[in-house]
Amino acid sequence: MDVDYRLAFNLAPVGLCVSRNRAIVDCNEQLCEMFGASRELLIGQSFQVLYPSADEYERLGARMAPILNAKGHYSDDRIMKRANGEVFWCHVTGRALNREAPHEAGIWAFEDLSSQRPVKAELTAREREVAARLLDGMTSKEIGRTLAISHRTVEIYRARLMRKYKANTTADLVHKLMAGD
Repeated sequence: MDVDYRLAFNLAPVGLCVSRNRAIVDCNEQLCEMFGASRELLIGQSFQVLYPSADEYERLGARMAPILNAKGHYSDDRIMKRANGEVFWCHVTGRALNREAPHEAGIWAFEDLSSQRPVKAELTAREREVAARLLDGMTSKEIGRTLAISHRTVEIYRARLMRKYKANTTADLVHKLMAGD
């Protein structure tokens, strides 16, 4: 039996994308549907169009490079942006085709988590980054090291998130971030 790899790519149940230098070379129907943009509109675009801000795109790219370089793959949960401006939680997994130049070429999968984890509050770029790390179970010190900010600054962002989500404890905040309460 011959396998039609192009058809499998196009009809995969998750968003798939092939990248070169952090630009979209090809993408499947699910990715287009998830981000609310046509294939023609996405191909050739920088991944930046999928991020809530240019700052987040730059910071995450810089953070991912050494991990891709060391392991060859990367994954996390992050807030992304649809073409209509709506933000949503997304699980992103990728593999560098060349570890020595991790952004040179890659294969990326995107899974929309919005049905399980809706974004319920207006968050700043830094709040989104701290929230994503809290969901990974990181401490303030670990988040600070990861984001290259002090753990005291992380505590300030955590307190803001707790106010916005009306959470009494960090565990309550994590629950509300995950459940979208």
